[in-house]
Amino acid sequence: MEIVHGGPTKPEIAAIALSKLDLSKNDVFADVGSGTGRISIMAAKVVRQVYAIDDREEAIIAARKNILDEKIDNIKLLLGEAPSVLDKLPQLDCAFVGGTRNIEDVLHILKKKVKGRIVVNAVRIQTVSTIIETMQELDIFQEAIHVQVSKNYPLAGEIIFKPLNPVYILVGTTDHKKEE
Repeated sequence: MEIVHGGPTKPEIAAIALSKLDLSKNDVFADVGSGTGRISIMAAKVVRQVYAIDDREEAIIAARKNILDEKIDNIKLLLGEAPSVLDKLPQLDCAFVGGTRNIEDVLHILKKKVKGRIVVNAVRIQTVSTIIETMQELDIFQEAIHVQVSKNYPLAGEIIFKPLNPVYILVGTTDHKKEE
């Protein structure tokens, strides 16, 4: 997986985030702040269409390479700021937000665009607070999950664990009937 600043999402974190999205084969999915495309690639193996959005050209280049390496053909890469790009997309079934720039604007647009689940990953506590408050104001907040993963590595012929940075996974839904 090609690396760019801010990514890629660790596979363990991606697995939890994607499980919270409850993806299905007919879904149209947006990956906002898609970076290297890890989430987009994983989702594309399940859903009908993925829109991968990032405002960094180096991220789009890395994602394109990773998508070609995986031989995935249902991901459309979109370069630009999320709010303006999201406005041009069709109705979505679910969305993942991996980048948190303009997060309040992004969440307001996603509330209108998404008929289902919205999952946001964040690492900074102030950002987590902003996301929860915004989701609550929009009446889409469902849950917040704090994930701490440790990975093994060898030391003196034995195995110990080193913790990775914790991640917060924030889950919302625009379809309240689905959650009841």
